[in-house]
Amino acid sequence: MNMKALKGEELTGTDAEACAYLYTACLTQPIDSNWAQIYLYIAKQVYSRHRSKESGVQFHEDIQVRSLSDFQMAELRRLKEWIYERRTQAKQERDRTERQKKREEEATKRSMERPALFKF
Repeated sequence: MNMKALKGEELTGTDAEACAYLYTACLTQPIDSNWAQIYLYIAKQVYSRHRSKESGVQFHEDIQVRSLSDFQMAELRRLKEWIYERRTQAKQERDRTERQKKREEEATKRSMERPALFKF
């Protein structure tokens, strides 16, 4: 993804993230044929990239999807953009929460170090 950014391309989610998302989506509800084709295509891509050559296991020929239609590629691209957007939003929210927690801890520490001048 960093190489894409250096080349000026738009950042999106990875193939593995899209595959994991589609896998869990398939478990929660039935998907239509377009999304099934997209899932099989992306699963083949991820499997081919991460499998060990020594295992000898191949992606089954009956379910391989070698290419997608333009509509399906656009849907996959849209899904990967959505995943990237959600990931960056979650990271920003997590960073914001950590900064706020750190500020609160520092304020508490400062108030403990400085005794009150007047107690009523």
